[in-house]
Amino acid sequence: MNYLKILLLLIFPLAVCAQETETFNLKRCLEIGLERNFDIRIVRNEQQIADNNATKGNAGYLPTADLSAGYSGSLNDINQHFTDGSNAKFKDVNNQALNAGISINWTAFDGFQIQAKYDRLKELQRMGELGTRLSIEDFIAGFSAEYYNYVRQKIRLENLRYAVELSKERLRIIGARYDIGSMSRLDFQQARVDFNADSSNLIKQYEVVYVSRTRLNQLMALEDVSQNIVLKDSLIEFNPLLNEAEMWENMLNSNSSLLLSAKEKRISELDYRAIKGRDYPYLRLNAGYGYTQNMYGMGQTDKQQILGLNYGLTAGFNIFDGFNRKREQKNARLLIQNRELQYEQLQLGLKADLSNIWMAYENNMGLTSLEKENLQTAKINYSIAIARYKLGDLSGIELREAQNSLLEAEERLLQAQYNTKLCEISLLQISGQIVSYLE
Repeated sequence: MNYLKILLLLIFPLAVCAQETETFNLKRCLEIGLERNFDIRIVRNEQQIADNNATKGNAGYLPTADLSAGYSGSLNDINQHFTDGSNAKFKDVNNQALNAGISINWTAFDGFQIQAKYDRLKELQRMGELGTRLSIEDFIAGFSAEYYNYVRQKIRLENLRYAVELSKERLRIIGARYDIGSMSRLDFQQARVDFNADSSNLIKQYEVVYVSRTRLNQLMALEDVSQNIVLKDSLIEFNPLLNEAEMWENMLNSNSSLLLSAKEKRISELDYRAIKGRDYPYLRLNAGYGYTQNMYGMGQTDKQQILGLNYGLTAGFNIFDGFNRKREQKNARLLIQNRELQYEQLQLGLKADLSNIWMAYENNMGLTSLEKENLQTAKINYSIAIARYKLGDLSGIELREAQNSLLEAEERLLQAQYNTKLCEISLLQISGQIVSYLE
């Protein structure tokens, strides 16, 4: 039996894992992930860019002011011919000019294009907020699914450990009988094969658990992605009281994708408004105050200084631009229609998704109830089978069938519970209520 002891030590490496100092529940994991996850941090920075851009100055509401200064000069040889036939020659005539001043320019009116641009920037800002919200909802949904997958794999690990214990007990019984000669070597070898098969499945399950845990650590952006974590949840529990009508109403009002689609339509309307603004005249104001000094290398004036104010206004109207405005307006109206169609298409698609997920949700809840009954029956059957096996009234093959039936019943129940939880996550996400996992 030394072989069995060595094998059991190999298949239970996690029994001596380091002690963990913190127990994680879903809310705590989500808080860490939302704070550290790289994708979330990137999308928040992108939202900040949209926030920074939504200013009146960026839209053109405010005037611009420029401060400038300059120096220029020339060095020339000049040869002058006068009408009386005389000539005059000058060499190395040096003319210089200095200037400094401030100028202000302001578009007072441009056919409401500035207003449309500012409204567009504000809508882009709101779209940035919705984009961040959508990314957060996607993260919560994806992380929650992986979190409960990790719970599922841990439960499956315990089930496989139990299966190994059952096989170990069967091997012990048949080994004792084999030693006294009441059982054939074939039965003993078959029991060992079954024990080794269960042990192999257990070893493989350790790897599955490790991969799922690593994925959770990666989503939380932990520096040690192989860090062992202890979850507070040891069962997969779901909410059986969701209401389809409420899901539908919440989807219409709170679904991030629908809200983003509505914002895209609004931006198309503002683009059309900006194009229509080119049908109006424009008015631009300008003013400046400056100093200029000219220094002449010849003539009666050797220096001239100018200090003063200049101002003006420009009014204009585009009479003809090759029918481009009409073409762009037609295209803008068609784009608005496309946005409306895309919104309706998205709404219909979400309705179909909601209907399908709701059907799966109810179906898996029914399967969960059925599989709970099946599991209880399988446990009773195995208890009867092992008792008969100990009395010699049941063959090893029949006991193995009862054991496999028990393991399969546990797996079916676990899968039904996990599928129901996935449906719950999808329903909350599509209805815009997934952030309730943070409460």
